[in-house]
Amino acid sequence: MLSMNKKRNHRRQFGFSLVEVLIALVIMSVGMLGIAGLYVQSMQAGRTSMFRHHAVTLAGDVADRIRANPTAGGAYTAANGVDNNCVAGNVVCTPAQMAANDILIWKAEAASILPAGDVTIAFNNIATPPVYTITVSWNEPGLNPTYVITIPVLPI
Repeated sequence: MLSMNKKRNHRRQFGFSLVEVLIALVIMSVGMLGIAGLYVQSMQAGRTSMFRHHAVTLAGDVADRIRANPTAGGAYTAANGVDNNCVAGNVVCTPAQMAANDILIWKAEAASILPAGDVTIAFNNIATPPVYTITVSWNEPGLNPTYVITIPVLPI
């Protein structure tokens, strides 16, 4: 009987076979690829979130400057701005000159913080009170997102 137990114990397998190890590696590889895909997707979502945050902040800055210069009216709809030294220089600017200076600042800031970023403003003076529509746009891979806000401004 002792010799029979020795034979049975001798036949028992210890450890893993090569097939089991290969199957485990395949399963681990598929799992790691899934994790890598999630990581890439989260990085893209984070980048999009950051751009949207910058767009909201820029639009808020534009709105605040328009509210601070309510008599400029349609001067904010110009496509390009001009540096009139309204901020840094000792120059007293008209509301239209200040609007041109603001536009220059916004366009430069949008271009620097957003990929192909731009700010456009539409003015509707027929509405009571007059309404400005501020659009911030930029490019992302596969997208051309925009952020639009509309603000009423009472001229003084």
